[in-house]
Amino acid sequence: MKFPRLSPALAAGWLLVAFFTASCTTTPPVDPKLLNPATNSAIRPEPRDANWVKRHESFVALPKQGIDVLFLGDSITDFWRRDQTERQVGGKKVFEANYGSLRTINLGISGDRTQHVLWRMQNGELDGLAPKLVVLMIGTNNTGFETDKVTQRNSVLETIEGVKAIVRGLRAKLPGAKVLLLAVFPRGEKADNPLRVQVNEINRGIASLDDGQFVRYLDIGPKFLTADGTLTKEIMPDFLHPNSHGYEIWAAAMGPTFTELLK
Repeated sequence: MKFPRLSPALAAGWLLVAFFTASCTTTPPVDPKLLNPATNSAIRPEPRDANWVKRHESFVALPKQGIDVLFLGDSITDFWRRDQTERQVGGKKVFEANYGSLRTINLGISGDRTQHVLWRMQNGELDGLAPKLVVLMIGTNNTGFETDKVTQRNSVLETIEGVKAIVRGLRAKLPGAKVLLLAVFPRGEKADNPLRVQVNEINRGIASLDDGQFVRYLDIGPKFLTADGTLTKEIMPDFLHPNSHGYEIWAAAMGPTFTELLK
């Protein structure tokens, strides 16, 4: 009997379904559409524009030997290398003060979603790396809507699967590394902001990735907020990206877990 030939995207999707079914027998089944790259763009590795590809290529060319800590994510990670004078956000001096003595590599790119990080992981950025620790935060750019205010980017459930795919990929490509998975930082000024609500739901979904051994989930979001859940401009001027003070809060709140996992 001859079976129909599946496209690469569909085949990859059904492999993910099989993986989930085999490894999560005690949890309710997940909609196969969420595990299929053909229907869930958050798990379908994709590049961006030409300038983005050039930046990716510059990351591939970086020296990789002897790296202890890998930072991976979007603009919030990317801006560890920026001075606060640029758009009033950035944490370069904070990074140097806290991590300057370590051998680090920052693979954050502004604007990235889970699908873009997956593409970079599959196209050379992790080659030659053997860090002790990976600090990962990704997913905020999967939320919300496109500029036409009509087309939704990714649903909460799609984004959760995108983060899960990245963590699985890190475990496969960097088996000797611990993964510090950070909850997506709060965004929007008020607690009832729709984007904040989406982020909170994503965080609840990815918290289960903490396996107590190789992957540690850490939510430091409350450290940025006032008692009533307000996010102030004194910490994130655009209600999304930390300024220098915000990066100081990040480094301090992450410090104990970071040090524990690095050892």
